[in-house]
Amino acid sequence: MNLTLSRVLVVDDDAVMRTFVVNSLRRLGIQSIETATDGASAMRTMVSFKPDLVLTDIHMKPMDGLEFVQHLRAHNNPLVNEMKVIFMSADASSATLQEAMPLGTYGYIVKPPRLDTLKAKIELALK
Repeated sequence: MNLTLSRVLVVDDDAVMRTFVVNSLRRLGIQSIETATDGASAMRTMVSFKPDLVLTDIHMKPMDGLEFVQHLRAHNNPLVNEMKVIFMSADASSATLQEAMPLGTYGYIVKPPRLDTLKAKIELALK
């Protein structure tokens, strides 16, 4: 899939990081971007926006990124339960990685994401 045609949902409770990621995506040529502040609002946004890819933080309240992805995977609609997801977190601890990786995601990016890393992970996920 052409990056410039992709639709990306960015889920992060930190406004500065959300803006940073959105600006990074725009630098990659991605223009169709929506944001959400936690997993619960991301679930609602998924219905109307229909993203090709979700970039989500892990540590958020009230619904964190792990719980959000678990909800995605349990959803009835294959467009939702097979959604391509990349985790982003400042937490690179082995315990968090062990919890996150079995959820069928396309990677884990330590924040703040470097542009080349972001591009590589997105291109891999959207193949």
